Amino acid sequence: MALPALAISSEKGQLTGRGLEGFYRAGRRILSRCQMRVAGREPVPLQARMVTADCARFMATLHLPTGSGPDPEIVIERVRHADGAERITLRSSAPRPLRLPVEVALGTDMAELGAVASGRAGPELPADVHASGMRWSSTSGDCLVTADPAPADALASAGMLRWEVELPPHASWSVELRVRPIGAGPVRMARHGTTHALAAARAVGDDARLQPLLDRSVEDLRALLLRDREHPADVYEAAGAPWRCGLAPAEALATARMTLPLGTRLAAGTLRTLARGRLTGPGQRSGMIPGPMRDAGPHLPPACTGTEATLLFPALLAEARRWGLPSKEVEELLPAAEGCLRWLRAAVGDEVFLSDAQPSGTVRGTTQAHAPRAALLGADLLDAYGREGAAELRQWAQRLRSAFRAEFWVDDRAGGRPASARLADGRLVPHLTGGAAHLLDTGLLGSGALAPGLLDDIQTEQLARLLGGPAMNSGWGLRSLGTREAAYNPFGHRSGAVGVQETAVAVAGLAAAGHEKEASSLLRGMLSAAESFGHRLPEMYAGEQRTAGAAPLPHPSACRPAATAAAAGVHVLTALVGIRPDAPAGTVTLRPVPGAPLGELSLTSLNVAGAPFSVRVNRLGLAMVEEAADALQLRV
Repeated sequence: MALPALAISSEKGQLTGRGLEGFYRAGRRILSRCQMRVAGREPVPLQARMVTADCARFMATLHLPTGSGPDPEIVIERVRHADGAERITLRSSAPRPLRLPVEVALGTDMAELGAVASGRAGPELPADVHASGMRWSSTSGDCLVTADPAPADALASAGMLRWEVELPPHASWSVELRVRPIGAGPVRMARHGTTHALAAARAVGDDARLQPLLDRSVEDLRALLLRDREHPADVYEAAGAPWRCGLAPAEALATARMTLPLGTRLAAGTLRTLARGRLTGPGQRSGMIPGPMRDAGPHLPPACTGTEATLLFPALLAEARRWGLPSKEVEELLPAAEGCLRWLRAAVGDEVFLSDAQPSGTVRGTTQAHAPRAALLGADLLDAYGREGAAELRQWAQRLRSAFRAEFWVDDRAGGRPASARLADGRLVPHLTGGAAHLLDTGLLGSGALAPGLLDDIQTEQLARLLGGPAMNSGWGLRSLGTREAAYNPFGHRSGAVGVQETAVAVAGLAAAGHEKEASSLLRGMLSAAESFGHRLPEMYAGEQRTAGAAPLPHPSACRPAATAAAAGVHVLTALVGIRPDAPAGTVTLRPVPGAPLGELSLTSLNVAGAPFSVRVNRLGLAMVEEAADALQLRV
């Protein structure tokens, strides 16, 4: 993947045109079939592995009928890049010269990804021989494949390129194929020239799973970067591949927030991009960050992600300031944050809870978790820049806290639980969901302090027990709905599948609240799942209970990689160390998880206050800063 380009294939390496296989550019399949045969035979696949986020390597062998024994004499390597380049290399171990016909059959339907996914791709287009390759034309555009060296023969009716390869003993031969839309230049990944948007952090410790997880997370985050077309200096994260290769405001903001330890440039680019698209003028939605509707599971109507994005915007800006976003950039974004906060005050009106727009009127628990964070961190911003309205926001957040504790808690013999929502008629929806983890994510204020949460200490302790219990903790991460619920479905996106973002939020929130046992259990499960997925976590996977010798089941509709899942890998590792910076005050506070649940851990090449930052936690759980900006002081 190298957005806006990506390539999808099975582990065999052949592109057969079946399913989603093919090269894609900007959501359109520009090559669906690329099948290779040597001496009339299809190679025997041996191995497939990701080299980097935008490159895969496939190895195969070929046994020739003229061989003297059972051992293969030809090794075939295919190195495929998401940008449309593929290099095929044949290596001979035969002691005699070989003459081998090599054929590559090509085809494309030029279909959009959505049509491919729904089985409406249509037939392959007729090909024309063009210079050193093949060309296809359609109403949506033209596509060209070139080969170097040029083929000896080309057959348009079959889309076939053919070479007669003379291989001396123990020699090799290569051909490079390139596919691109006509009129389109080479893919220029957003990460090119902007690698410093995300620091190349390193993790070294007793747990060998940490470094590959962090490596893959940063690689995928860089590969998912997109540029604002009209303001190319600003980058943001696409939601995920292959289904959501564009901007999803709520996910982009959440990703930027979880990756603040890698620097503030991604946060700044995301905030500027969304600020330019916010709603202005008269009307109830003025000040909002627009966003699409999202399925909310079996018990609630779809939710507006624009509400979540609008509440995340001021919180991200406030925390980015704490992590070191320059004051000038903060001040430039402050009017957009003020617009979000004005919308919040207007949407609440004379009520206490923030409800969905009519006719739904649903009061969602996750919305109430996001809202006071926005208010309190937004008030922090307003005070810092001498703006009005901070006191009103803090007073409302206090009223909401009192009302939520009294009215949103469902009592039962097991100690109770937070409701997932309150309907317009006043009835509570009592089902516990993974979204309850957001109640523990209160936000960072100054001097290393966290904002107060909606739950009191007893309620927080009960929520920790529930999130760490077998109904919610699958052993691989946090389920979106508990197994005891009638609507539980291990593959249900909002009804039982493991959500990686919610798992990471729960780990960090539980650790910050002092519930390290439950945090450590969820963290170990997430790390085991990451290892099973080659350290590239999907956005969700099946919520089936972990058993000895088992592996988590992938979800067929999940994005992998996904921005929030990749950011989750960064989030949980930095949560272990408990880094709480206050760059404007020139201090940083460390609150590592007691007992060092993963043993010794060193995180290096992070970014705090615009400078490299490194920290180590020993096996006793004591944290030490090993590298920091000169002006940054450790706050005890």
